[in-house]
Amino acid sequence: MVLQFDGFDWDRGNRAKCQKHGLSIALIESLFARPLAILPSAADSQDERRFCAVGQTGNGRRVFLVFTLRRKGDKHGGDKQLIRPISARYMHKKEIESYEKENPGI
Repeated sequence: MVLQFDGFDWDRGNRAKCQKHGLSIALIESLFARPLAILPSAADSQDERRFCAVGQTGNGRRVFLVFTLRRKGDKHGGDKQLIRPISARYMHKKEIESYEKENPGI
């Protein structure tokens, strides 16, 4: 999946949920500057499609991220596609092993 976006959508709710697992906003945003495996989430909400992603930090730690895409207008009347992180956490060793076994080469 090729993902084109114009920025990120953060507020108190999603910021707190992501940071409670020890990931900073800057770290989460940096995941999208590196190769990222993105898959549709089996648990879409009623209102929007969700995606699961597995990425890697600059120091090699694997991260599991759930996000959605939102369209918002800007003050100039333009329409922007924003990534709204919903949840993010570091992956456990067994999850990493399972993921790598199921997705060789990613």
